[in-house]
Amino acid sequence: VQLQASWGGSVQAGGSLRLSCAAAGLNLNINVMGWFRQAPGKDREFVAGIGLNSGCSWYGDPVKGRFTISKDKPKTMVYLQMNSLKPEDTADYYCAAGVVFWGRRRDDYNYWGQGTEVTVSS
Repeated sequence: VQLQASWGGSVQAGGSLRLSCAAAGLNLNINVMGWFRQAPGKDREFVAGIGLNSGCSWYGDPVKGRFTISKDKPKTMVYLQMNSLKPEDTADYYCAAGVVFWGRRRDDYNYWGQGTEVTVSS
């Protein structure tokens, strides 16, 4: 399984970014993908998850109402639309794949991509 996150960048507070995660080699057991983030000196934090078959989504409290996770129909791409960005959203963002529906813990995800950096300036 290979996951490639991209399209991070720098933006001013209140702006938007859309992250992409390209997935390859997913086996039939993988039914969930998610996004996590990690700011310097902090633990990795759950951001959003989505069921690859159902399309159901769930979010971490800090991003509810501002971020939207989505997927394409072939289930090879997962996106994270981030609106109304705040300086506290600054972090490296990681996409992940796993088998635990509604998973929010790092251990719920088996495969990880490299991070893409998001910087929000005030």
